[in-house]
Amino acid sequence: MDIGEENRQNQPEIKYLMIRNWQTKEIIDLYRAGGWWEMGWNPGGIAPLIRGSFLFIIALDSATGSAVGMGRIIADGSSDGYIQDVAVLPSYRNLGIGSKIAEILRSLGQTLGLSWLGLIAAPEAEGIYKRAGFSPMERYTPMNLEQERPNRYHDTQ
Repeated sequence: MDIGEENRQNQPEIKYLMIRNWQTKEIIDLYRAGGWWEMGWNPGGIAPLIRGSFLFIIALDSATGSAVGMGRIIADGSSDGYIQDVAVLPSYRNLGIGSKIAEILRSLGQTLGLSWLGLIAAPEAEGIYKRAGFSPMERYTPMNLEQERPNRYHDTQ
């Protein structure tokens, strides 16, 4: 589903699409660009990851037809959602693509009934989310359970 486009002077024309599937290699390239793809992860986990997301947005370079940015919401579909995996290929950074993805996710999440949206921002990416209306959650600490990921996401061979 096409949800918008942006074309700044002398910059690539970028379309923003809500997807339920996409080319695995392009999504892996975006995960690598975000620093989140570990060697040994199973590419077969990408399709269920996209389908299992409440929303999955890509930024598409209209000239090349390739995904150059992405972001998603994981949610219960009723009240709460978490924005995750906002990433942009290095050669497309500083063009406002990450900010636009965050803005679209916020707007669509609210439109689709999510009354609470949260995220964990890397310090260097805080501005992207602040421009989309997010602010730090004072008195709260992000936490993580360190554990081995299930085999369905790892290549077991």
